[in-house]
Amino acid sequence: MTDFLKLVANENMKIYSRSRTWVMLAILVLCNAGMPLLFYIAGGDMDRWTVFSWTESFTFMLTTIFTVVIAAEMIAGEFTWGTIKLLLIRPWSRGKILLSKYLAVLLFSIVGTVITALTAFIFSSMLFESPASGMEGFMGGTAPRGALLNLLTDYVELFVIALIAFMISTVFRSGSLAIGLSLFILFVKNLFGLIFNPERFEWAKYVLFLHTDLSVYIHSPTGPGGVSLWFSVTVLAVYCLIFAAITWTVFAKRDVAA
Repeated sequence: MTDFLKLVANENMKIYSRSRTWVMLAILVLCNAGMPLLFYIAGGDMDRWTVFSWTESFTFMLTTIFTVVIAAEMIAGEFTWGTIKLLLIRPWSRGKILLSKYLAVLLFSIVGTVITALTAFIFSSMLFESPASGMEGFMGGTAPRGALLNLLTDYVELFVIALIAFMISTVFRSGSLAIGLSLFILFVKNLFGLIFNPERFEWAKYVLFLHTDLSVYIHSPTGPGGVSLWFSVTVLAVYCLIFAAITWTVFAKRDVAA
């Protein structure tokens, strides 16, 4: 276990040793601080939780994009730089190497999420008051609960998109392809819901892209095609297991001698 933790720490060191990583984190801080300030200057009649939710919803897209960039180069970068052979001759199984890299991606995503949430909350609280009623209409709950649910559902989507980027990076050994396809899926996923409407096509309920946005369940007990939250979670879990299996199979059997 200690050796594996050192492996994870080594992968994190690779991520944070690059100036690009710190630039991305700095951008998150600036955007999450700047949006509440812009709302304050605009003088809108808003409360801290509305501002926080709007800020988080916009800037979390950046968190997802930055995580995709990191995930896309975790494996593809090793092949591009020619360091994959040096990595595989060390006394670790390919499974542990692959898992350590994905855990490093998840840790980066968590860091980005924490920065997004904390910065947005601090500046929203500094510039705006709490709502008088304390209610925002999220499933009849409180405003903080609704904001946290939005944050959670956004992270679920990030998790799935990052896994797709990681899989593409491993299968095709191309960071640019992984970034391009993952961001394409991220931006056009709603279009799939319009084309493959589950109200018209029964099989469309099993399309992944209809379930990545779980925020619909904050306002309604039913999702696309009348499915439940647990149905969507199950669909996401099955797809994630498939993506993980493909990633591990390809990486475990890949010949790096060529």
